[in-house]
Amino acid sequence: MKLQRRWLVFIALLSAFSVWMALPSTNGTSLDLNFDGEAETTIEQPLGLDLVGGLRVLLQAELPAEAFTEQELRETANSVSRRINSLGLTDATVQTRGRTRILVELPGVSDPEQAIGTIQQTALLEFVDFGGLGGQAISLTGQQILTDEQNRVFQQRLATAPDEEERTRIEQLIASRNVNPNTGQPFNTVMTGAGLEAAAAVFSQQEGGWLIEFELNDEGGDVFGPYTRGAIGQPMAIVLDGQVLSAPTIQAELPTGGVITGNFTEEEANTLALQLRSGSLQIPLRVESTQQVGATLGQESVALSIQAGIIGTTVILLFMIIYYRALGVAAALALLVFISLNLTLYKLVPVTLTLPAIAGFIISIGTAVDGSILIFERIKEELRNGTPFDEALNEGFDRAWTSIRDSNLSTIIVCTILFFFGQTPGASIVSAFATTLFFGLVINLFTAVIVTKTFLSVIVNTAEGFIQQRAWTLGV
Repeated sequence: MKLQRRWLVFIALLSAFSVWMALPSTNGTSLDLNFDGEAETTIEQPLGLDLVGGLRVLLQAELPAEAFTEQELRETANSVSRRINSLGLTDATVQTRGRTRILVELPGVSDPEQAIGTIQQTALLEFVDFGGLGGQAISLTGQQILTDEQNRVFQQRLATAPDEEERTRIEQLIASRNVNPNTGQPFNTVMTGAGLEAAAAVFSQQEGGWLIEFELNDEGGDVFGPYTRGAIGQPMAIVLDGQVLSAPTIQAELPTGGVITGNFTEEEANTLALQLRSGSLQIPLRVESTQQVGATLGQESVALSIQAGIIGTTVILLFMIIYYRALGVAAALALLVFISLNLTLYKLVPVTLTLPAIAGFIISIGTAVDGSILIFERIKEELRNGTPFDEALNEGFDRAWTSIRDSNLSTIIVCTILFFFGQTPGASIVSAFATTLFFGLVINLFTAVIVTKTFLSVIVNTAEGFIQQRAWTLGV
């Protein structure tokens, strides 16, 4: 009995916390999950595109399919995903579509233009040798220049251009860019953004504006350190997608990093730092189409869905109590704990709620009730066979446990398969369904046995004499 009381206290505290977390009013609350007072997590329940609406963007590769591999397209999609996450749009989905397209869905996006611009930007950062230009270096700031790295990309696109019109467009683009006036050739790229380890936008009181501080990885340090050591006093251009951002004079050797200046606004500095951190896109993209998506369900339909869920759960609770009596009361309490724990987990992970995710949650409620029915039927069978009351309760839980465990584990395996299947293009809704069903099955292993048994033990010990003399209170 002492053990059951401890379990009851633990379950009561856990239930109180989970009910508080599950309440809609908890959204937006800051919670220090590490209890260190330094990093706080804002509690939110993310909702999917079909519930809150948002923006759907279809991106098309500017290169023909023969110019890149499927793996390169997937890596480009991963870079797009990292940029979106850096924007704070953690509920977005990014999927490859076919051989040349990437579909991006942004639930509840507040600034479509910024999101599209950040996603599409190729962010080819180059540190370019401007040695020997003297005063001409400053005049090229803000201009488009041609570097040997850009020229390599352009030549690749020329070789794979699908028609004469595309080749002409690329040739005109090359011709419009400035070359090194001393040599008549493209400028020499010292290092690309691949040599960066980190980048962050900071406000400099000394400069009176925003700049980007960057750190080099080992590969970048091996190139950039020796170059800057031998070019002290010479200008060097910092170039993004062909445009000269700034042309500072090298003051010292920079083996580990430095700063990028360019009269940036705060938004421009943050966007550029974001792009540099998330990497350049291997494949240049253009926006094929954009679509502002309204919520499929709408607020009224969401409210009706919540009402339907409450009604359905209430019917289940009434059925369990009417049919199983005292056993049903314990099951009903355990089911409420099960629901609150699931909703809490969705906020803490967090899990983006979509229509398929909600479907997985509802099915998991059915599995929770199914576990209780297995236990109660075993208890009733033991009582009918004349097993003593206390022993019948223990036998019912012990013998039903293997069935509950095996059935849940087999479904958990299926959920795992469905989750990884959902990572393939066009199947993300399968992952949402599998995730909520998986969590429900795992939580059910705890609530179906520990929570239900604890509540039932409390009920039985409180009214043991009454229940033993009236077998009908257990549905027998």
